[in-house]
Amino acid sequence: MEFQKVRLKTICIFALALLIAGCGGRKTEEILGSAVVATPVTEIAGNHSIFIATTRKKSDDPNKVFDGERSATLNYARVNVTVPGIHETGQIERRSRGKSNDPAKYFMASEVVGYDTQPKFSSALSADIAARGGRVMVFVHGYNTGFDDAVYRLTQIVHDSGYPGTPVLFSWASGAKTTDYVYDKESASAARDQLEVTLRMLAQTGARRIDIVAHSLGTWVTMETLRQLAITGDRDLGGKLGDVVLASPDIDVDVFKSQMRRYGKPDKPFILLLSDDDRALRLSGLIAGARPRVGDYKDAADLATYGVTVVDLSSVKGSDRFNHTKFADNPELVKMIGQRLRADDGFASDQEVTDRINLLGQ
Repeated sequence: MEFQKVRLKTICIFALALLIAGCGGRKTEEILGSAVVATPVTEIAGNHSIFIATTRKKSDDPNKVFDGERSATLNYARVNVTVPGIHETGQIERRSRGKSNDPAKYFMASEVVGYDTQPKFSSALSADIAARGGRVMVFVHGYNTGFDDAVYRLTQIVHDSGYPGTPVLFSWASGAKTTDYVYDKESASAARDQLEVTLRMLAQTGARRIDIVAHSLGTWVTMETLRQLAITGDRDLGGKLGDVVLASPDIDVDVFKSQMRRYGKPDKPFILLLSDDDRALRLSGLIAGARPRVGDYKDAADLATYGVTVVDLSSVKGSDRFNHTKFADNPELVKMIGQRLRADDGFASDQEVTDRINLLGQ
């Protein structure tokens, strides 16, 4: 009884800390601004088209585009996002409430195009993929992530990593609140089949290689989907599956091992980024009954036996106070991940970049 009280108190302390962090300096959830400031091209660092497949419902507020409610079917869109000239690698310069929509200072969505059918979306995707050399990167975000946050995060990763292919955001229906962890877990479960649909669709669009970068709770959605593909006998999407990067996985260690056993050892080892100072995963583990999460698991050798390349980022500095987004906000690391994703001429070059990522961790 005394242990349960202590554990409950610990969870409450962590939850309060996360709540305070989530409420402080809240950014606007609008991805479209009503009056964008005219900006010279010289003050824009980049312009990126982000393709969207989402299980979110369309928002009643057109400036938000999609909200945190669940949709029974996939919705599709494309968002064009500009990166400001003052951008610093690893950062997302966001407009706060009341600030002007200035592309010279902030990440800004310049256009949103919706697709009312999958064939129309696939056609637009095929054209972009063909123009970019047949490469696709699918990003699956984590817990407590609004639609705008997910779009800007993928834009930042693409821009900072120098990824040359077509970026596709798979956005499941996160409530975007620290208090919505259970809702997010259920939303992630509901999104598994739709991620499978999305990956199969991409494999049919002419893509020659599909890379996946998943973060936090998004790694669980990804692993469940890959497990489903393995059960159907198509675990590598007809040979088109490239790198799978699992950043700060919010997955119970035993569950992950079970998923990997069902999937089998990958032909190309998955890249697993973990850190033992990840405070967000520490809270998740406490909520789950003091069970270790893969993202802060200390036995890297144990995980490596399942066919994954484990990179320990414990000594790498991140800008997130909870050390949960090092994969994207550490300038050196995000560039190295980009180098790894661009290296597709064989396992030798892949391993060379991965070794350098490991050295960064050391």
